[in-house]
Amino acid sequence: MTNNFAAGAIAAMAAFAVVPQAGAQEALNLYCSVQVEWCQATANAFTRQTGIKVNMTQKGSGETLAQIRAEAQNPRGDIWFGGTGDPHLAMAEEGLAEEYKSPRLAELHPWAVKQAEDSKYRTVGIYAGILGIGYNPELLKRKNVAEPKCWADLTKPEFKGEIQVANPASSGTAYVAIATLVQLMGEEPAFDYLKKLHANVNAYPRSGTGPIKAVARGETGASISFMHDAVTEELSGLPAKANAPCEGTGMEVGSMTIVKGARNIENAQKFYDWALTPEAQRIGAEVSKQLQTPSNRAAPTPDKAPRMDQVKIIAYDFAKYGKASERKRLIDRWEKEVGSLPR
Repeated sequence: MTNNFAAGAIAAMAAFAVVPQAGAQEALNLYCSVQVEWCQATANAFTRQTGIKVNMTQKGSGETLAQIRAEAQNPRGDIWFGGTGDPHLAMAEEGLAEEYKSPRLAELHPWAVKQAEDSKYRTVGIYAGILGIGYNPELLKRKNVAEPKCWADLTKPEFKGEIQVANPASSGTAYVAIATLVQLMGEEPAFDYLKKLHANVNAYPRSGTGPIKAVARGETGASISFMHDAVTEELSGLPAKANAPCEGTGMEVGSMTIVKGARNIENAQKFYDWALTPEAQRIGAEVSKQLQTPSNRAAPTPDKAPRMDQVKIIAYDFAKYGKASERKRLIDRWEKEVGSLPR
């Protein structure tokens, strides 16, 4: 990012500052499913600007959804920020989310507003990212393996033991990958593909960013990851790159949801509105080099962010694949037919 961009973000955030009422006991319990540095910076910025103390817990989207389900009778969290949109939609469908129409909806990109509409205003899009194939060009060159440009490349013999994919039971990224392949190929061909891919996979980490971090460290040659996560590693000086699969690929709409029965509902709504501002949506790129496309139209897309208009993206059916029953069915099928196979 440029210095001007950083200076603009700091100045805009300072201008947004709010002075809390004296003596008010203000708190917010935040579940966060983006990178921990982004989570912490977001919590700190909101506290500075409002005086509301934020208790932040960072987990992957699959694990966070499981926790919210387990706490349904006695909610401990107030709001869930980030992570792929499918589990947020499942949460809304299961009656675990509060309806809320932010006055900032009119400022958002259509894909973010559609997320709100599909959930009957129980979640909203805060960023978008493109699913891709991450790879380590240095490692593959040493092994005389060509960079993977298509889904089909990942099942080739030369990638035996060279691929990591997150576990869909805990990772929203991995579920997006399954849902993308099902929509792109059809369900039976997609599961045939996943079985072939399994033979080349060396590990299924719990975290969606785990595979691309392993790629960047030279521990594995390739991964199925969001493209912006590969760019983040590259900007840190590590050998990681990403391609959008030639056959077409899916996308995530990272989302935000207020927990049904939240103890601090007013503070959750304040955070919700604030997180949709251009100022708040600069934080990920500024603090932790996270390069998703922000949902507020006035928030600048980071310079190095993958461009959605330059990639062949399928018409991802968020309403269908965000249903709790469909999500459970596909993950159960993957565990039974793919994850249980020997390698």
